Amino acid sequence: MDPRPDNEAGADNRLARIRRRFSRVDPTLRGMLWAGAAGFLFCQLNTVMRLMAQQLDPGQAQFLRYLFGVIVILPLVYRSGMAAYMPRNIGGQFARGLVHTIGLSLWFIALPRIPLADNTAIGFTGPIFIMLGAFVFLREPMRWDRWLAALVGFAGVLIVVGPRLSGDGGHYHLVMLAASPVFAASFLITKALTRYENTGTIVVWQAITVSLFSLPMALPHWQAPTLLQWSAFLLAGVIGSVGHYFQTRSLHVAEISSTQSVRFLDLLWSAFMGWLVFADVPTVSALAGGMVIVASTLWIARREARGKPGAAGT
Repeated sequence: MDPRPDNEAGADNRLARIRRRFSRVDPTLRGMLWAGAAGFLFCQLNTVMRLMAQQLDPGQAQFLRYLFGVIVILPLVYRSGMAAYMPRNIGGQFARGLVHTIGLSLWFIALPRIPLADNTAIGFTGPIFIMLGAFVFLREPMRWDRWLAALVGFAGVLIVVGPRLSGDGGHYHLVMLAASPVFAASFLITKALTRYENTGTIVVWQAITVSLFSLPMALPHWQAPTLLQWSAFLLAGVIGSVGHYFQTRSLHVAEISSTQSVRFLDLLWSAFMGWLVFADVPTVSALAGGMVIVASTLWIARREARGKPGAAGT
């Protein structure tokens, strides 16, 4: 007989049924759902971190964001024991952390100086680098429809950010653009790690390694955060940890190239949050580019869900 209260046992049973139903969904579609949920959370995270990077030094904001990521996951580590999170390849974890820290450093420099929608749109160049890297280094198949969806989405990104590059402060857009191939390398390392590391281990060690590598950049311009700022970093730690868990789950269940198209929907979330929090009104080019991006996303999502085979990419 189950000694737990009826409501707790009932909740566990409902959760188990949901997991069983979700496990029967096509793996590619599951990966896209995980990636889409991660993208939504990262847009909320970007909003919080843009506020913090406008108030504190970017290096300090970067360090505190990942320090609180460590703090948030400590209860999980304590419950299961650190031995459950010891990686099989600790060198790979530190390599991933170093690469991700480099990308974050570029990202945090540009973050407070460009609109959220532009930030997200520039980040959409990442899937191009990821798909190329996955094809070259991981030997993942690249069908013509995935290439086409990525290229059409990238064309939409150019429509969004093109006018910005010719104006004042356009160099910050280029700094943000430089972060994309670095993040792509980090994601590819993560994909390689998922072959023999579990999701929890990867998330835990990302928080640890990025915190360690970011600390030297935080110290030179350190200032004492307010109570509200501490609370914001705690919220960022929760959102970021859950978002990275969702993202890593998507890498576990599907090919990395098949999940990237759905991330173009992030532009909608970031444009809305930019308008709501920072009064950034989307431009005509942002709206037009967003429509192109969404169209490519919906098209590839339908093809992936139906499992239609495509010709191999060359």
